[in-house]
Amino acid sequence: MGGLGLEESLRLTVAALMQATGESQRELAVVLGLTQTQVSRRQAGTTAWSLRDCEILAAHYGIGPLDLLAGPTRACEARALRTGENVTATESVNENVNVKDGVAGR
Repeated sequence: MGGLGLEESLRLTVAALMQATGESQRELAVVLGLTQTQVSRRQAGTTAWSLRDCEILAAHYGIGPLDLLAGPTRACEARALRTGENVTATESVNENVNVKDGVAGR
């Protein structure tokens, strides 16, 4: 993870998965049984993602919880394998998220 903490890595992973699926925070909030504001706080790092959230997120995206926690590249690759999506496109999503969030490389 190149120096990223687990919480920051999870935020990047959720952002990458949301971008890959075109999902909004509001849509993800419904899946999690939260409000959009609660999802926003988790993504901003003011509130931590819970283990329950991680289990729901992993199931929602059709990946294992360890894939979710392994970072954006692993999570998006696992999702791409499940959906048959082009992994190259998924890698591009990860690069966009990393650049947007000021993280060099993956």
